[in-house]
Amino acid sequence: MAAGIDGTGDDGMGEGTGEGMREGMDDGTGHSVGDGVGGRRHGDGAGPADRARARRRDEAVRAAVECGLLGPGTPLVGLLDVRGIRESAAALREAFEAVVAPGTPVLHAFAVKATPLVPVLRLLHEEGVGAEVASPGELALARAAGVPPAATVLDSPAKTGAELREALELGIAVNADNPQELDRIDALVGSCPSPRSPLGIRVNPQVGGGSIEALSTATATSKFGVALRDEGAREWVVRACLDRPWLTRLHAHTGSQGIPLSLMAQGAARTYALAEEINARAGRRQIDTLDIGGGLPVNFGSEATAPTYAQYARLLAEVVPGLFDGRYGLVTEFGRSLLAKQGTVVARVEYTKSAGGRPVAVTHAGVQVATRTVYAPGAWPLRLAAYDAKGRPKSGPEAVQDVAGPACFAGDLLAEARALPLLEPGDHVAALDTGAYYFAHHYAYNSLPRPGIYGFAPDGSGGVAFATAREPQAPEEIVTEAGGAHASALTTLRASGRP
Repeated sequence: MAAGIDGTGDDGMGEGTGEGMREGMDDGTGHSVGDGVGGRRHGDGAGPADRARARRRDEAVRAAVECGLLGPGTPLVGLLDVRGIRESAAALREAFEAVVAPGTPVLHAFAVKATPLVPVLRLLHEEGVGAEVASPGELALARAAGVPPAATVLDSPAKTGAELREALELGIAVNADNPQELDRIDALVGSCPSPRSPLGIRVNPQVGGGSIEALSTATATSKFGVALRDEGAREWVVRACLDRPWLTRLHAHTGSQGIPLSLMAQGAARTYALAEEINARAGRRQIDTLDIGGGLPVNFGSEATAPTYAQYARLLAEVVPGLFDGRYGLVTEFGRSLLAKQGTVVARVEYTKSAGGRPVAVTHAGVQVATRTVYAPGAWPLRLAAYDAKGRPKSGPEAVQDVAGPACFAGDLLAEARALPLLEPGDHVAALDTGAYYFAHHYAYNSLPRPGIYGFAPDGSGGVAFATAREPQAPEEIVTEAGGAHASALTTLRASGRP
């Protein structure tokens, strides 16, 4: 197989009980362990596109070993399936095109926090997807990727005055999170009747939570948005809009991983009903755009992509038909669901041992790349796949074994008591479905370096081409981040001195 590196790359509507999470497709959680977590099964509902993605991944791992991207000197890499990312973006666009009225303005804005890499944002922009940003850093990434202000949305519960000013000067859409923030926007808008930026209010529909409390953003006490069911809050939102003709949007994000689709649809329905009320009281179509957030769950239990964007869009069309009749523009903010299954962390097995009679494979992937999995394995289990020293899928009898990371604490485990072909030094372990919230969110435990991240695509001649999305972190960069330029600062500090 040919392989090379180039610089471009190719290509239940109840109040949040969460009970629906165990009932099948409606929940779409996929984060429960299930049969597919053990390793290489490509079944469990996987369709042709899912199986093709698995084959591309296998080819990429082997090619990465062959061309030296992965080896003794570089024992940990992140791989991104460029073709898979393009297909994921196309599936999102097509799902909503199938249900919205012709001519309806739709902006799909990728949640940058999911995979904050400039090349990823550039690729998605090329595929017609904008950027949802929640910090000055994320805005800088989007701008570096060439995402225009018209395709950018700023959401954050803690926007500073400087952030708001920059967004309004650029013409970036802003969703005010609370009354105090709206006061700041008032001062910035001043007497301008038509600010450049589309402006709206984020509301919390308070429909309840899912199976992962930390990711449930529409609970009764969520920190996000204006809590619609609190006393006087709904009327405040209506009055705020009526007093400000330039408030033309409502935004709600019900949650993320662990949220049933039915709950997501209920959140959209309550936001739509509020828009209808505001417009009725205004006597005109003041609210012209609804931002329904993202949050489509990812199936971490098998190769199958479930639920799909098409399933979610059809459910929305059934539950909230007015959302798609052409009277409202639409904004979405999907993140994890676009990228998770397009990424893979691959680590070399450095040593193997036995403890308490159970085999242990010590690898270079642990808490630094899979922080949620290591600290909350019950909520964030990952599927693992075994490859041999040449990067080929490893076969042979399965053995129950632990897969450990390199960090110096006992809980640094990618998986515990997992059935896989018995791993040996020089083999490789792949953590699957890690294209979002994993290798691009480095946790610098033990000053472990950030891995290099590489996109891959067919090279046109039966092989695999790679492109660098992020260079691996060098030791001198770690020293710089750790204050290397100020090595003597504390030893020379005097009581009367100033920094």
